[in-house]
Order: sequence, then C-alpha cells, then structure tokens
Amino acid sequence: MSKFLKKIGRVIFTIVEAIWKVIDKLIVMPISRLVYNISKSLGGNNSNFNKLLNRPQFLIVMSLIFAVICFLLIDNKVISLVNNEAEIIRNVPVKLVYNEEAFVVENVPETVDIIIAGRKTDIYLAKQLGEFEVELNLSKYNEAGTYRVYFTYSKSIDSVEYILDPSYLNVEIEDKVSEVKTVTYDLVGTDELNRKLSVSNVTLDSSEVIVKGSEKAIGNISSIKALVDVSSSEYSEAGSYELTSIPLVAYDRKGQIIDNVEIVPKTLTGTLVLSSYKNTVPLSVLTTGSLINGKAIASITVNNNATQSVDIYGDEEEIKEITSVPVTINVDGLGADPVKNYSVVISRPAGVRDISLRNATITVTFGDEEQKTVEVGDIGYRYLADGYSANITSTAKTEVQVKGVLSNINKINASDIRAYVDLSGLGEGTHEVQVKVDNNNPLVNYVVTSTITVKITKD
Repeated sequence: MSKFLKKIGRVIFTIVEAIWKVIDKLIVMPISRLVYNISKSLGGNNSNFNKLLNRPQFLIVMSLIFAVICFLLIDNKVISLVNNEAEIIRNVPVKLVYNEEAFVVENVPETVDIIIAGRKTDIYLAKQLGEFEVELNLSKYNEAGTYRVYFTYSKSIDSVEYILDPSYLNVEIEDKVSEVKTVTYDLVGTDELNRKLSVSNVTLDSSEVIVKGSEKAIGNISSIKALVDVSSSEYSEAGSYELTSIPLVAYDRKGQIIDNVEIVPKTLTGTLVLSSYKNTVPLSVLTTGSLINGKAIASITVNNNATQSVDIYGDEEEIKEITSVPVTINVDGLGADPVKNYSVVISRPAGVRDISLRNATITVTFGDEEQKTVEVGDIGYRYLADGYSANITSTAKTEVQVKGVLSNINKINASDIRAYVDLSGLGEGTHEVQVKVDNNNPLVNYVVTSTITVKITKD
C-alpha cells in the first residue's frame, strides 16, 4: 500500500510541477514584463500606479481575474498542460473461451498488443493500475464454421483510449473427433547415459492412447511416441527402474511435432531395464602407405605387448558381431630408421558405447625384405549373382609371392593364405578371373599375378 501511495504522490507532484511551469511561463512572466514596461513608460509619474499595485484588494482582484482566465483556457483545452502520447503494451495474454469438449479452435494467437493513447499521466496510471485482460469468447457458437469474432478487453482508466492489434479474428471452429493410436517409445538423452550401460528393454503400461483434435490434424499423425529420458544420474548401474510421467508426443510423416492435438492420457508409466554387455576383442593394427624398397615390417607391438585386447560395451546384438577394433598407422616412406613410435587415439567402432582403452603407443620395427613362393590350391569365390552357380575349372595351383622379413614369411604356409576370385558383374559363361588374397597381417605382403578359369551356369 505504501508503494502505491508513493507512486500516486509522484504523479501528483509531476502534475503540480507541470502546471506551475505553464503558469510561470504563460502568466507570471508576461504580467511581470507588462508591469515593468508600464512603470518604465510612466517615468517619474508612476507614484499613483505604484500605490495601486501596493493595495492588497487590487492584487486579489487581479489574481482572481487571471485565475479565472487560466481555468477557462485550460478547461477548454486552449492551453494543454500535457501532450497526448501513445504506448504499446506487448504480449498481452489472450483468454480463449469455447466448448473444449465439442470443438477445436486453431490459429488463435496466444498474445496480442494493446496500444494505449492519452495524456502521459493517464498512461502512467493505466500501466500501474491496469490489469490488461483480453478475451476471445466463442461460447455462443454451437456449430462448426468460420466466424468473425472481436476481442473484448478491460479498461482501467476511462480517459485512455485502448486499441487492439488485431481487434478481431476470422476464427475457424471445427468439430472435435477422437481416435485410438498405438504408442511406441523413443530414447532421449542416450549420450548422457553411463557408457558402460545400454537399454535392453522398455515396457510401457499401455500400448494405446486416445488422440483428440480436428479430423485434419488427426489425419496428419504418423506416430505417437513416449519419450523415455535416460539422461538422469539415477541410472548409474544395470538394473530395472520404474518410469513415471513419460511425456507423449505426436509426429507427422516428416518427423515434425504436431501440437494441435490432445493426447489422453498425457503421460504414461513404465519400466526401464538397463544392462551392461561386454565383449573382449583384440586390437588390430592396420597400415597404409608403402615402405622404401627392400624394407619390411619386422614387428608391431601395442604398449610393448605383441597382442593387445580391449573391452567394448554396447547393445548385445551389435557388439557380439565385432571381432576386433582396428587402428591404422601410416608407414609411407619409412624403413630407413629401425624403429618408429606412434601415439594413437583408439576410436570406438559403430555400435560401441564405451571402450576400455582410449590411447595406445604403437612401436614398429623394420628389417630387410625377403620373399618366398607359396602354392595355393584352395581358391574360393565371392559376390556371385543370385540364381547362378560357379565352378572353378582350373586344376593348377596358384603361386603367391609372400614378402616380409625372413622370420615372418617363414611362418606363412598355404593354409594361412585366403585366396579368392571376385565374380561380381559376371554372368553365364566361362571367364578368366584374377586371383586375389585377403591380407589382415601387416607383417607380410602378398603378390598374385595368376588368373584362373571359372565357369558360371544359371540355376
């Protein structure tokens, strides 16, 4: 209350001060100049005039006359103490009134702007005292259709002019319909879930909900999703968790949220099961580039170990298919120095949420390149088109040149070499096809120049 009285006091002081400035400028100063000029023009014969001015009755009468004149001038707005102004009150909430059970009303703005115009003091009071309320009342409309409806609003100060922008709307009222929809779930916040955990199951307490809205809006619905947020710090270990207040969202065919429908109920409950799946696989070192002539890789160690295993975590179905974690080093132009060290960052393969080893030191040693020839008789084929059969008619064994340091190539025999022919794009008939060799061993290189005869028949 005291704050309100202080505001009123400041307003009254502002008004009085403005009035005094106008009186001083329009009345006191001109009269003072007039009296001074009259006195000066009379010269030494102004004693009678001075006596007249010194009489209290004369001054009272003159003051009364001037006061009446000022009142008449101000009352008839010949003199304006305060200029008219205008201000915009933005984002005034709109209260929408209609039969929500039977109808749907769309495209009604949540807020409107109100322009208030008048004297500055009245505008100030209107802003301080007024609770700006705007209503769009559709309660009298009992049928679907398009109607022009004007906003209604409250006025706290009658001397202020209120102008709404917009002042009316062409409102489309539609019948509300309902339809049963199936609910599925989407996971959100998975990036914040403990990387050693994965979601193995989500169970919702209901698989169907009722969606209400206009026929057009419901027809645009492609899916109803329950958004299961797994970012909470509560989910710190494997186990089962009860879910409450799972929000439901409607999406259209483009994946955009549809917000002009009502979903009943608005939320669901359910159960979240978190598991921790681990698979231990070797770290596989791959190389790119070519060494200088006459040199080969003698050994590769990871963190001073000949072999290095890592634990990977993720969804069971995805990580069980992963047999190794690759890391690639560039050896192009090397071999002159006997040793090369690499500091590498181990990237997580697709589907892996966490990995036990993030960084490693790889040490590569080099030696003189030797070679030997290995004869391979078991050759397979790949990428044959559906509906065809292939038969390798060549009987001779294929020679494969194995290159590397002597200690490494001596360990290679025919059973270690996986030779094959690529039959992609080949149709019925007899074909000469180049032999290829798979090589996942960075310590040796294979060179094959042979071709074999393959006969392809249609099934």
